[in-house]
Amino acid sequence: MDHKVKVGLVQMSCTFSKEENLAKAIAQVREVAAQGAQIVCLQELFTSLYFCDVEDYANFLLAESIPGPSTDSLSLVAKELNVVIIASLFEKRAQGLYHNTTAVLNADGEYLGKYRKMHIPDDPGFYEKFYFTPGDMGYKVFETKYAKIGVLICWDQWYPEAARITALMGAEILFYPTAIGWASTQEVETNTEQYNAWQTIQRSHAIANGVHVVSVNRSGVEGELKFWGGSFISNPFGTVLYQASHTEEENHVHELDLSLSDRYRTHWPFLRDRRIDSYAPITKRYIDGE
Repeated sequence: MDHKVKVGLVQMSCTFSKEENLAKAIAQVREVAAQGAQIVCLQELFTSLYFCDVEDYANFLLAESIPGPSTDSLSLVAKELNVVIIASLFEKRAQGLYHNTTAVLNADGEYLGKYRKMHIPDDPGFYEKFYFTPGDMGYKVFETKYAKIGVLICWDQWYPEAARITALMGAEILFYPTAIGWASTQEVETNTEQYNAWQTIQRSHAIANGVHVVSVNRSGVEGELKFWGGSFISNPFGTVLYQASHTEEENHVHELDLSLSDRYRTHWPFLRDRRIDSYAPITKRYIDGE
């Protein structure tokens, strides 16, 4: 039986103003909803500039509760447009306790819950450990009106374990809100290699788990970072169905046939042949030799 759903991707640049960014994102949600989108994914931390390029205590003022002001506004839009919205936000959980979190709002405006980013990077230009406590809610799936979805966030996308567990929980689509780019000082060859690795690892998650993958990145230049855009959709066998520009703001709506997962998983039964009795060592940090 066919199970088709139209997903909307919003790849945009941001400013210093949370109000402007939220209003811009809502306008883009309206645009893709008008094109038929049923599930709309916004990029990582879309209400602000990517503040993790510096360690600055003032940036903690950008955080908010979840649910909170942004989810309240987006819930009204979700209900009005009958769309699911995936919204990545900077969460203030308590005084001195913050997370990189994505909220999911159902098509009737109901707040379905949130996922807190599990893998937190700390690299030049990406000082996320200064701001974010690693997620402690585990991996999550959300039963939306249109599909059961899994949400992972940016640095999570490099980890096959995160994709596998989320898929094993029944996710029909893996969404990755993202904010990643190139240092402006890097040569073209390095930039190209890094983007290709980023896309390849996520396409591999689609193949290994037999699900569609939707990755939504931001665009524009912020400080020393040139965000590489390149948002894309992969089918369950790693074929790129759509790829956005590296430089432009871009919205896109794409229909996914979720029934393809059954076909791919039947013909290439990776889940059937998993040797779960042999995987205990994966919980070790490293397997040291004797």
